[in-house]
Amino acid sequence: MVKVITAEPIEGYRLKVLLSNGKQGIFDVTPYLDKGVFHELKDREYFRRVNAAFGGVVWPHEQDFSAETIEFELQQEDRFNPSLQRTA
Repeated sequence: MVKVITAEPIEGYRLKVLLSNGKQGIFDVTPYLDKGVFHELKDREYFRRVNAAFGGVVWPHEQDFSAETIEFELQQEDRFNPSLQRTA
């Protein structure tokens, strides 16, 4: 079972992610921001509070994404600007 090892918030409501199977890339949270509990993630300060936990990624108020969802939607880093910033 794949797990999220690290999740780092970067510009544009995206996460730079490393998975336990060695895959790494960018997970774009933007498509979820207007859906239910994910609305709170629009707050950039709150978005930066993401953590890798329980095999996926979570925020303090229990918004989460499973490693399977992240892996399915993971985009390769080289499709983005190599100077990715650590801000949401």
